[in-house]
Amino acid sequence: MKTLRRIIAGALAFASTAMAANALAQDDYPSRPITLVNPYAVGGPADLLGRALAKALGDALGQPVIVENKAGGGASIGAAYVAKAAPDGYTLLIGTAAAHTVTPAATKVPYDGIADFEFVGMVANVPNVLTVHPSVPAKNVKEFIALAKSQPGKLNYVSAGLGSSPHIGAEMFKHAAGVDLVHVPYKGAAPAVNDMVAGTVPVGFLNISASLPFIESGRLRALAYGGASRSPDLPDVPTFAEAGLPDLEMGSWYSLAVPAKTPQAVVEKLAQALQFVQADAEFKQLLAAQNAEVMPQMKTQATEFVRADGKRLAELVRASGMKLKD
Repeated sequence: MKTLRRIIAGALAFASTAMAANALAQDDYPSRPITLVNPYAVGGPADLLGRALAKALGDALGQPVIVENKAGGGASIGAAYVAKAAPDGYTLLIGTAAAHTVTPAATKVPYDGIADFEFVGMVANVPNVLTVHPSVPAKNVKEFIALAKSQPGKLNYVSAGLGSSPHIGAEMFKHAAGVDLVHVPYKGAAPAVNDMVAGTVPVGFLNISASLPFIESGRLRALAYGGASRSPDLPDVPTFAEAGLPDLEMGSWYSLAVPAKTPQAVVEKLAQALQFVQADAEFKQLLAAQNAEVMPQMKTQATEFVRADGKRLAELVRASGMKLKD
């Protein structure tokens, strides 16, 4: 019995020491630089937002936050990397509907878009805008729909990747307008908009932050805005509802996530830092410059939002007959 008691006492002491060490490690978090993975290409809206978020989080946490771009696979390459990373709070993901719900539902990926992550919180939502190259002979949505119907399957549109919000938004538009457009996916908004400006692919439903400089310079023409109301940067561009497609809104939400099983103390510290960032005047100003809206959901509420959005998109896919595989 004495031997057994000694074994039990030793085990309890070891467990207590391990728990204390773990708690100490969490109290010290972060003690080294953090990596924020962006599953899209350099230069796009997710990249702009991610770099601003990384700087602000770094200031709030007292450690550098370094952005690492891992584009491709409908955001699944970057998401898979984070899902398999050590759950210690040093590898973060700036997530989207593509990374967490659409691509995992549409294709085989080596991770579960929700179960393999712990959601720190939502970050922001950025509306999309329907734009065309000046060579497209359509000055408004009505003319564009008529043009598309006159040549079904002839007009190509860019997206930031399979399952990205520009892809989903375009498929929603196709269903609502009854037109046939051909999807040309890219590894991010930056290379996509470059090809639009070059006239290689004439149509896009990209984030306004990716398109706005080219709209303002006249190198792209904006036909409709994906927000609930007009953008202050594009006051003459109607919403889709105003253009004759009621209830059609489209945009990109961004979340902050870590691998599943990350200690709750670390998740809480990150959530507090994210809330601090969202309340910062400089960060708010940057979001406003991208026509982005702050999303306040944290932790459990963020997880519920992502689940609900995934369900909504799945229902939309079934109702519209969208093709999420090219």
